[in-house]
Amino acid sequence: MRQLIPAAVLALTAELSSERETHATLDSLFTYAGAPGDPPEGSKHAKALAWLRRANGDSANPLNVLGRILEGYMEQVLDPNDRWDKEKIAQRDKLARALADSNLQYVKGGRVVGAMGTPTRTLSEFIREGDLESIDQEFQRAVQNAATSPREAVSAASNILESVCKVVIAEEGLPMPSKQDLQSVWGVVRKHLGIDPSKVEEQDLQQILTGLIAVVHGIGSLRTHASSAHGAGKAPYRLEPRHARLAIHAAHTLALFVLESWRKRGNG
Repeated sequence: MRQLIPAAVLALTAELSSERETHATLDSLFTYAGAPGDPPEGSKHAKALAWLRRANGDSANPLNVLGRILEGYMEQVLDPNDRWDKEKIAQRDKLARALADSNLQYVKGGRVVGAMGTPTRTLSEFIREGDLESIDQEFQRAVQNAATSPREAVSAASNILESVCKVVIAEEGLPMPSKQDLQSVWGVVRKHLGIDPSKVEEQDLQQILTGLIAVVHGIGSLRTHASSAHGAGKAPYRLEPRHARLAIHAAHTLALFVLESWRKRGNG
């Protein structure tokens, strides 16, 4: 379905690009983004507005154009302690909020996609349909949050893994454990799919599978332990973005392995 650039997002993008670019770089940016036609006449702001409106009218996918325009602004590495960068961060946050208000989000790599209003239910549908691209987007969303909210990003990765396991349990008619945390539902799915290092002859694969099993316990524990200090008098758990990204990528690998193993059985 063809989706237009919302008016509020269009206005903020025109304002941002006209502030950051010269006429020459603005022309180059919009041409790179695939904005249709020659550069419009007028000031930088008027040019950007007209070109974005033309994209809404003539482009096959206006959001693709928008994503490429925003790529440099949304992914630029900024220093929150620098006075000039603070302003850029504020502009980026304002644009992200405008996208969210229109049920959209920026995804790394120059893409603007729909934001899911009911993530768990929608994710379950994706899992049942074997829509790996959409599942990848859920993990990418977690990666995007790792820098600003590493604990929430780890929780998101853990929730995706839980959803994968719960869908397999429901679709296969397996008994749902009374405690439905990650480790419990994983135990049911692991047994059903035969993910058991002792049943694999190749030693290298044994080691990898053993590591994957440890990943589940690590992610579940990390989500729990990072939420609070370990007892009175001890320093709080300091979860850094690099830790969050490690957990997210590990969870992504495991989720795809489970889905592929399920599919191999003829059920996924």
